Amino acid sequence: MKTILVAIDFSKNATHALRYALLFANKLQTNIHLVWVDNTTSDESVTDTIEGELRREKKAYMKKIIEDYQPMLEQGKIDVIFRKGRIYQEVNKVAREIKAEMIFTGTHGVSGYEQYWIGSNAYRIMTQAPCPMITIRCDFEFDKTIKNILLPLDSSLETKQKLPFACNLAKGFGSVIHLLEVYNTPIKVIRKRINQFGQEAKKSLTKEKVNFKLEKIEAGNVAASILNYSNDHNIDLIMMMTEQGTTTANKYLGPYAQQLINNSKVPVLSLRAKEYR
Repeated sequence: MKTILVAIDFSKNATHALRYALLFANKLQTNIHLVWVDNTTSDESVTDTIEGELRREKKAYMKKIIEDYQPMLEQGKIDVIFRKGRIYQEVNKVAREIKAEMIFTGTHGVSGYEQYWIGSNAYRIMTQAPCPMITIRCDFEFDKTIKNILLPLDSSLETKQKLPFACNLAKGFGSVIHLLEVYNTPIKVIRKRINQFGQEAKKSLTKEKVNFKLEKIEAGNVAASILNYSNDHNIDLIMMMTEQGTTTANKYLGPYAQQLINNSKVPVLSLRAKEYR
């Protein structure tokens, strides 16, 4: 059975992310692994027999989380992994080891403050994640399904990489995919390319028998325009590609990737772009 990884730091953001992960786990029939990373400077190692009062308390808290949430997982099992080190490195290392299908973390956005480590490390985890990652704010109220998924399309080759994963999610949840062609330049060759990607996506989703809408917007501020569309169309999940330094996506997606994470009221699913050379 496949597995989902949830980063836990005992904050309300993290437990909210776990509840959201359960929605996906039940729909996709996966296990859930919880990972807590001790990022203190102590030389003590974190093992299954965690020593020290703080670590015993954390272990007891994890046990309570499993007792509370295991009954909500319709199939599969919730397991716990303890690590020590840099948070974003260890979370991604665990994701690779267990071959996670998705990573879930909580985030507080720019309007709030969370004293625990999830919020401040979410973006670092995202940029190095080996699999798709979802960030969710604790004030986002979600239903029992994902009705509307937003896929912004720009002129980068990487923008098309969102489509297969979005298609699978839409089939699982019975979602409508909103293909949004985002135009932020008067250059005709770039605008033509975006339109071409939209038509290719439309053809692919029609073939896969996935419900979709294809719309276009002129965007002075790309991130703000995407978020405005999300608010106006009851979007439940925004999908984007994370920037990598050597990809063409860096030119187009780099400036607004973190803006979306920080300012989106709805969850953001980030996929790491494959490199084009």
